[in-house]
Amino acid sequence: MTELNAVSNRMVLIIDCRVKDIERFNTWSKDRAAKYVYELKEENSISYEWHISEDGSEATLIEAFTDSDAMMVRLGNHAASPLASEVLELVDITDVICLGNANPTAVEALSAWGARFRSHHSGYNREIVAPR
Repeated sequence: MTELNAVSNRMVLIIDCRVKDIERFNTWSKDRAAKYVYELKEENSISYEWHISEDGSEATLIEAFTDSDAMMVRLGNHAASPLASEVLELVDITDVICLGNANPTAVEALSAWGARFRSHHSGYNREIVAPR
């Protein structure tokens, strides 16, 4: 999507969290979660990035995908992984925002988390991302 206002299938998932145990979370997010997801080598996953507040009490996970189907692969892999229970021991999810044109299956799955949805409207993205 390098042209202005071109149609984009890219999906971005933003998950805000309150951290329960800062020290354990910092170790888990770097050495366990990021490593586990990276090693899955999900073909159309663009990014998986944790961001943390200065005091460590809040964290945001931002994931990007080439399309809604790729996001569903990630969600399915998450549900089947040990990370699904581990993360809930370390954080409380406070907000979920799904950006992009989510398919009905994604809307249903993320609605269970109380997600808010925003469809792609306009703009540009100069980052060229191809399937891996």
